[in-house]
Amino acid sequence: MAMALCAAAALAAPMALAPARAETQEAPGECVGDLAGKGWLNVEIRGVRNSTGLMAITIYDGNRSDKFLRSHGSLDVVRVPAQSGTTRACVKLPGNGVYAIAVYHDEDGSRKLTRSGIGLPTEGYGFSNNPPTIASLPTFSSVRLNVPKPGLTSRITLKYP
Repeated sequence: MAMALCAAAALAAPMALAPARAETQEAPGECVGDLAGKGWLNVEIRGVRNSTGLMAITIYDGNRSDKFLRSHGSLDVVRVPAQSGTTRACVKLPGNGVYAIAVYHDEDGSRKLTRSGIGLPTEGYGFSNNPPTIASLPTFSSVRLNVPKPGLTSRITLKYP
C-alpha cells in the first residue's frame, strides 16, 4: 500500500481544473493587526483529536505540481499548538494567488509526519479542499486553492488512521 501511495504521488499531474476558492469569513483572533497589502489565509483545522503536540501547516505553490509533497518543495511550514476539536491559525502567504495546503497533527513533536513500518501515516493529516484519500494521496489539482484576497478561510478536516 505504501508503494501505491508513493506511485500515486509521483504520477499526480496538474489538471486543467480551476482551483477551489477559499471561503470568505471574518478573520479570527490570530489574523489581526497590520496585514494590509499582505497575503494571508485563515486555516481552520477540524477534527483534532487532542491538544497534544503541534499542527503543521505546509504551504505549496499552487502552480508547481513538481514541488507538491516533495522534500524542500514547500513555500513555508507554520506550526501552532494543537487544540482539541478545532485548531485555528493565520498563515502568511507571499501574496494573493493559488496555493495547496497540507496539514498534519504532529502529536509526538518530532516535526515530521510519523509513519508506520510500511510507510502509512500514524498521525492525523488533511489537505485543502478535503479531497478523498482512501487509497492514495490526493491529486495536485484536487488540493489547489485560489486565494484572491487576504482574509479568506480554508477549512480542513483531519483524517486519523
